[in-house]
Amino acid sequence: MDIRGNTFIVTGGASGLGAATGRMIVEAGGRALLADLKADEGARLARDLGTTARFVCTDVTDETSGRGAVAAALAEFGDVHGLVNCAGIVHQERVAGKEGPHTLAGFARAVNINLIGTFNLIRLAADAMTKNAPNAGGERGVIVNTASVAAFDGQIGQAAYSASKAGVVGMTLPIARELARFGIRVMSIAPGIFETPMVSGFSQELQDALGRQVPFPPRLGKPAEFASLVRAIVENPMLNGEVIRLDGAIRMAPK
Repeated sequence: MDIRGNTFIVTGGASGLGAATGRMIVEAGGRALLADLKADEGARLARDLGTTARFVCTDVTDETSGRGAVAAALAEFGDVHGLVNCAGIVHQERVAGKEGPHTLAGFARAVNINLIGTFNLIRLAADAMTKNAPNAGGERGVIVNTASVAAFDGQIGQAAYSASKAGVVGMTLPIARELARFGIRVMSIAPGIFETPMVSGFSQELQDALGRQVPFPPRLGKPAEFASLVRAIVENPMLNGEVIRLDGAIRMAPK
């Protein structure tokens, strides 16, 4: 599917991986609906990107808010042909910690945002995509989710985060199989350690140490590299129902 002339919803689009993806879409000639809770950052980015970008304050875990994001894309641009789910949080907490057992609320919050929030936007955007006319190749839409290498080699203290991202991995194939009859593809990317707002808050010494853990290239991943893979997925119709690790060959140690 071409990016040019098509509309993509990007959750978590105000910063990090989502912002880089939104920028890539606009630069490639597409239209980007940036959906995020970070209103100031999102609105500023949309202004910077110009008339083919819009920002909508969105809580991906809320049905009404999610419907509002899809409705805004349809109202502003007339259609929805793509969804890139980048909204998510990191949660670090031990199951049996010094202060007691893992909080149930912490586990539920990670799953609610990372997994249920992702599914919420998938179901709503997919419904809109089914109404599109197919292109010459029979495609009506493309969905790209963000998992994590933690889904496969989660570290100590990442039970909630790993479980939520493993859920994203687990639903990729069955949803791709279901939506195939509509010509809608579903893929997931599992990033390694990337330059996100959270990591940018670490000291330079810690960032360098994290980067050295990556076999090659021995550095943190760049959001633009994530966006580049999103573009490759959108443009290659044979990519469907799979999870791609984007991690420089890293395999996370237990801690």
